[in-house]
Amino acid sequence: MANSLRGEVIKLYKNLLYLGREYPKGADYFRSRLKAAFLKNKDETDPAKIKQLIARGEFVIKELEALYFLRKYRAMKKRYYSDDKP
Repeated sequence: MANSLRGEVIKLYKNLLYLGREYPKGADYFRSRLKAAFLKNKDETDPAKIKQLIARGEFVIKELEALYFLRKYRAMKKRYYSDDKP
């Protein structure tokens, strides 16, 4: 694996690990799944395939951010708007 791709993979792993702290099923669950996913692809040497996997990881980051934003939105909505209809 090229050094530049190695750095990108490590950065992706750290970002996902950081985002996983707030995962609804728990940080330990997320960490174990993340580690398994990265270990499954650890022997990949094709740069095109590695870039494809990095792009998939970045998509997962966007999905996690959307999940957290939605959770915060629902909490704020529940806090400030009542569900009682007159």
